[in-house]
Amino acid sequence: MRQFVFSLGLSVMVSVALAQEAADTVAPEGRGAGAVVTSDAVAAAQQAKAAGVPVAARDWMIAAANPLAVDAGARVLRDGGTAADAMVAVQAVLGLVEPQSSGLGGGAFLVWYDALSGEVTTLDGRETAPLAATPRLFQDETGAPLGFFEAVVGGRSVGVPGTPALMEAAHRRWGRANWAGLFDNAIGLAEEGFAVSPRLAGAVARDAERLSSHPVTAAYFLQGGAPLAEGSLLQNPEYAEVLRRMAVDGSQAIYTGEIAADIVRAVREADNPGVLSALDLSNYEVRERPAVCVDYRGADVCGMGPPSSGALTVGQILGMLDRHDMPGPESAEAWRLIGDASRLAFADRGLYMADSDFVPVPVKGLISKDYLDQRAALLDGDDALPEVAPGQPEFDHARDYAPGLDMARPSTSHISIFDKYGNALSMTTTIENGFGSRVMVRGFLLNNELTDFSFRSHVDGRPVANAVAPGKRPRSSMAPTIVLRDGTPVLVVGSPGGSRIIGYVAKTIIAFVDWGLDVQQAVALPHLVNRFGTYDLEEGTSAAELAGPLEAMGYEVNISDLNSGIHAISIGPEGLRGGADPRREGVALGE
Repeated sequence: MRQFVFSLGLSVMVSVALAQEAADTVAPEGRGAGAVVTSDAVAAAQQAKAAGVPVAARDWMIAAANPLAVDAGARVLRDGGTAADAMVAVQAVLGLVEPQSSGLGGGAFLVWYDALSGEVTTLDGRETAPLAATPRLFQDETGAPLGFFEAVVGGRSVGVPGTPALMEAAHRRWGRANWAGLFDNAIGLAEEGFAVSPRLAGAVARDAERLSSHPVTAAYFLQGGAPLAEGSLLQNPEYAEVLRRMAVDGSQAIYTGEIAADIVRAVREADNPGVLSALDLSNYEVRERPAVCVDYRGADVCGMGPPSSGALTVGQILGMLDRHDMPGPESAEAWRLIGDASRLAFADRGLYMADSDFVPVPVKGLISKDYLDQRAALLDGDDALPEVAPGQPEFDHARDYAPGLDMARPSTSHISIFDKYGNALSMTTTIENGFGSRVMVRGFLLNNELTDFSFRSHVDGRPVANAVAPGKRPRSSMAPTIVLRDGTPVLVVGSPGGSRIIGYVAKTIIAFVDWGLDVQQAVALPHLVNRFGTYDLEEGTSAAELAGPLEAMGYEVNISDLNSGIHAISIGPEGLRGGADPRREGVALGE
């Protein structure tokens, strides 16, 4: 097969030779364990990303959404910490420097490969609905669904945060480093200040009107009434104090006491108030869930099951494609197969997938060989499927669900880490929409995760699986994934991007497994995503060249900005290779 890589048309490029030299600088022969992460190492990683070259390493690797966060995690890994230790340091910094995407006020899903046991474990740190929530939480007095931002902005949309508890749970299980020391980097940056990144500055400018709806939020992001300027120094002493309390008291510093009381007060007193209570916070628990694994071309693709739809939907897409030969990425036929497999999987997602603690989800049936064979047969032919419908997987419970109405918008972050002990971590972390609910407490933003529930509780008298219920966790599209061969990780991957996360992750796995692209080429490959019939093609890339052939197959085509944030690590005989999405500010760094 002729290798074909789309051009991204990046505005800043360096030569491949220069970037390869830079990548080698990140992990030179004979580097000692006492070396210090420098700006030169980060700059080298940025050069490698710009030129489309993966960063090489032998012992450990980290890829995340901001260089300051990657630096914090790299210091932990260099000092002998595990991937779980590094994740804590990374998340603490991300909540400061990329607050629009994730933080202590949000939730996350984590997939862990343990080198000693060879087992894959998944931890659910998803937010939960307050006990006082009702199925009509996002409906008006007539029962009609609210508009998205009518529901989002204010306290109504805030669920119980899960990220602090997940950070602690992962450290207790798999950490080696001193817990308190993992916050040092973030505390120092919060107190001394950090330079506002272009991405944060742009996000603030675009959302200034909604940010002004909450006085504490406005005072931080709109200082003097003006949006934060790129490159300006931003300090957050309140956030530093929260991290100090977490360093001493663990996650209970967030779920009980003064900080918890402030969270409840902010939610209940905000415009568009919510119903969160102190009891909701104190009751929160991280839950271990069975990993969902699907065979693809002889590899095990493992990820997070319900309440995430990520692993099931990615698994269904790949499971259907496994029955077909895959042409190269330059072929419209390849994208017909991928696009219609995605449409079929999304039809099942909309009907069946939700929090399995509250509704029966046919997990085994959705990814069984017989069922995927039936669905894969629908891909035979030459043209787009005229329509798709949910299938009928084997189901061990009675059910009569209707498709729901959910309106998730992308603002999320992803962390991939491989440590020197052979452990792998894939974690996708979010506050849902950009800047979440726009309600800020003690230097961090609160999520709007409850708007990931269906805004309709029933359709034509039939209940919706993903309807709001007290204590329930909303369905997610986050798809942190670890791909294994012969029980050993070969790829750690995930992305932000709302429900398009599923397409971004599936495409990256296909690019790596089927098309033989290296990890940086795979994450940079332009996006073509089909969820509900219309084919979204990434604007400003060679993906647009496939518009005509796809239209000829019967698809409606939409060319638009598809802003992922894929971070991936490949593991092989040649060592570790890291890739960071050129669409965002992140880097991969390793030694």
